[in-house]
Amino acid sequence: MKLRALTLCLAASGLLGTAYLAFAQHQHGGHGAQADHAAPEDRRVPVKFPDQLRDHTLANMRDHLLALAQIQDALAQGAYDEAGRIAEQRLGMTSLVAHNAHEAAKYMPQGMQDAGTAMHRGASRFAVELQKTAVSEDLKPALAALAETTQACVACHAGYRLQ
Repeated sequence: MKLRALTLCLAASGLLGTAYLAFAQHQHGGHGAQADHAAPEDRRVPVKFPDQLRDHTLANMRDHLLALAQIQDALAQGAYDEAGRIAEQRLGMTSLVAHNAHEAAKYMPQGMQDAGTAMHRGASRFAVELQKTAVSEDLKPALAALAETTQACVACHAGYRLQ
């Protein structure tokens, strides 16, 4: 029963993501939108990074998305240990050294730093909650921590853009 609920939850997340993508494409002129639909003004705070660090940071962000997809796949298969391992190594506090976070933080406004820290801490919390799930069989706290993690990503990307 719990696996069925998880599968439904992940399927709903996928549908919501697809719906958002379609909406975003429509808002930005995708799918044959009329020429009179001007793109909304980008009000995100521009953040200037040195070119090499910018490229490295963007690659890290793409890896974060890949890690989230792999976590969801592992959850769908009931592979909680694998999902937790991915979360901690690729997104959690353990990942900060590999991401050169100390160097990148020098160029980030405080709000961007705070969102990044929230994401990394949330991912580590998610990994810990998954360990508890193996004993309690209650996945809800882990899913809440995963939602907190992705909400930090959304907040950062909604507020800031790298230049």
